[in-house]
Amino acid sequence: MHCLIIEDEADTARYIADGLAQAGIEVSQAGNGLDGLALATRVDVIILDRMLPGDIDGLTVLARLREAGHDTPVLILSALSSLDERVRGLQSGADDYLTKPFAIEELLARLHALARRGGKGDDGGRLDMADLSLDLRGRKAVRAGRPIALQPREFRLLEYLIRHRDQVVTRSMLLEAVWDVQVDASVIDVQISRLRQKIDKDFAPALIHTLRGVGYMARIEA
Repeated sequence: MHCLIIEDEADTARYIADGLAQAGIEVSQAGNGLDGLALATRVDVIILDRMLPGDIDGLTVLARLREAGHDTPVLILSALSSLDERVRGLQSGADDYLTKPFAIEELLARLHALARRGGKGDDGGRLDMADLSLDLRGRKAVRAGRPIALQPREFRLLEYLIRHRDQVVTRSMLLEAVWDVQVDASVIDVQISRLRQKIDKDFAPALIHTLRGVGYMARIEA
């Protein structure tokens, strides 16, 4: 995923960029509306500050993008937290609205949700990683030619990990994408352990990895 950050506050932009980079997300940055518009058509998702310097503020950037027919998902980031401002931002064409201050984990979860909704690219109903194949329509998993029985939530968990392969996936992101209710972090750890038993125990290379203190990652281990 390639994310554009349009933010004039240097400390905030650096905080976001560092957090996204650590999660394996490619980052571009712009400090004003004009520069942001020049970069906005070449990314998968945009973080847009509501209050930008000069004549082109965040809502103007958003309006110009939508008028030009660009449907790139946009998350507005703003210190303006009133209901009226949030509604105004969403009605102007934003896909999400997050108020400052914010936690980087929540921002990451929202970005991944927007990227999924953006739907860029067609996976043809199938995801592949090494010798593992997921049939998204039939909700079936096969590794090295052997069918693997997965519960519905296990399938959703595996699908999410593979869609974000080589990226750090936090517990907060999994809660947002896979669980419909709030659960304890230990439940996620147990589900990951069970999934690893089914996916990796009798196969090589290992695909599901725990990054202690950080989260999880699907990657092909050398």
